[in-house]
Amino acid sequence: MNFNSVDEILDFAIGKEEEAAEFYTELAGKVSKPNIKEMFEQFAREEKGHKAKLLAAKQGKVLQKSEKKILDLKIGDHLELVELTPNIDFQDALILAMKAEKNAFKLYNALAEQADDPAIRDMLLALAQEEAKHKLRFETEYDELVFTEN
Repeated sequence: MNFNSVDEILDFAIGKEEEAAEFYTELAGKVSKPNIKEMFEQFAREEKGHKAKLLAAKQGKVLQKSEKKILDLKIGDHLELVELTPNIDFQDALILAMKAEKNAFKLYNALAEQADDPAIRDMLLALAQEEAKHKLRFETEYDELVFTEN
């Protein structure tokens, strides 16, 4: 990934946030429990919020720098990737979500390395931390699910 401008970086990130919102919307449509559906719908809205922040950055507004590093339980790091199926169960949905958030975290860190504008770099690093927060939420849900079942 090589970008020639901050706008190219932001456009790429905006596209990724659109894909993430679609992913969570699709995931919400495949789970049967209403509370699980609502959780994934909430994550779709949060990804749309990230897109809004990126669009605002294109207009000259930037997100505050994140000073707090989010804990990584690394639960999803050791689980095998599963497929998105029409009747996906909650555990597999969480695995997909953890993997997606880890990839988003890595992407924002990589994009930040390419940003020569310090304010944009800080915003991208802040978005990376938001994605890490999402991953932590999914890891916590997964841990509670596995603990409850065993």
